[in-house]
Amino acid sequence: MVDGRRPKGFDELLILASIKITTRINNANHSIVYSKFNESLFLKLAPPFLKVTLFKFDGCIKGDFVKLKLNFPFFSQIWESEIVENGEDNESIWFIDKGSKLPFFISKWQHHHLIKQDKNDVLIVDSIQFYSHNWFLTLLFYPIIYMQFLYRIPIYKSLKNL
Repeated sequence: MVDGRRPKGFDELLILASIKITTRINNANHSIVYSKFNESLFLKLAPPFLKVTLFKFDGCIKGDFVKLKLNFPFFSQIWESEIVENGEDNESIWFIDKGSKLPFFISKWQHHHLIKQDKNDVLIVDSIQFYSHNWFLTLLFYPIIYMQFLYRIPIYKSLKNL
């Protein structure tokens, strides 16, 4: 502490949370898997314990928006994200969504989606960084968010059969 104040960046270090989950889809093509990243898949990825009302899903290209309502048992929250970057090369396609209006328990959200060819397989890599308003909320919500992304693995694996 300097003069009773925390050093610049101190709070961010305490409350930054990172999650990275990789799903392998055997015998698949990354372009075909990416083509299935649509509104239908988005709704399937919502956890079963949470009712989601989708207001807007533009797609996965820079400038696209997603707006939804998370209906928790005793309250609801609006979530809005913008696709801030997307790209592709011969072996991968990616896009990044950044939260612009978030539930009360998240103050910053960025989710990097990577769909990558790995020989005959495809890897879907979800890399999430989020901040909460304080370290306690981050610790509280980290396992919940982590489990929600683990829930996606069998759904992603089914993409080659859709």
